[in-house]
Amino acid sequence: MEHYYQPEIECASREQIRAWQDERLVKQVRHVYEHVPYYRSLMQQKGVTPDDIRSVDDLHKLPFLTKDDLRDAYPYGLLAVPKSDVVRIQSTSGTTGRRVVAFYTQHDIDLWDECCARALVAAGGTKDDIVHVSYGYGLFTGGPGLNGGSHKLGSMTLPMSSGNTERQIQFMCDLGSTILCCTPSYAAYLGESIRERGLQDKIHLKAGIFGAEA
Repeated sequence: MEHYYQPEIECASREQIRAWQDERLVKQVRHVYEHVPYYRSLMQQKGVTPDDIRSVDDLHKLPFLTKDDLRDAYPYGLLAVPKSDVVRIQSTSGTTGRRVVAFYTQHDIDLWDECCARALVAAGGTKDDIVHVSYGYGLFTGGPGLNGGSHKLGSMTLPMSSGNTERQIQFMCDLGSTILCCTPSYAAYLGESIRERGLQDKIHLKAGIFGAEA
């Protein structure tokens, strides 16, 4: 059985995908050059202008952004739209240095929700599933993303967030969660906790969306 949320995109030909990539790269580079002084300066230092970027074959001409660049540009240095267009931020944890902040327009959020819906459908998800989201709902993008993707799909969504394992297992058993979304390590911990309690027969999970860790 094929599982596609947006078959017109997910099943597009290699030629069509390449055409989209070329078109959008050219548009994006010009937009960034015109609206992000920090990145324009990096391009100028490398002697590159938007006219030099005509397809993905030209990617190697662009300056490479490092983690230090992302930190040095904190907070607004890489923002490419007016702040009035921003409806949400997400951020890294900052455990290895200054936080890296990502800014989302409503269009960005719509795209991210669609990407997460694709992941759910690829795993076999339908509107009849109960999606148990155990990613954090704070600055990390996982919780809001899978929450939005589940809504797009029309599934019942359990916005559990992270932690409180007792409650996680209770809802998983009582509400019949069928798809679990969390980090791999927390999925492993939930599995161990369920086994310790002898509740394997009360778990109805059929799939998992695990990410955010190597």
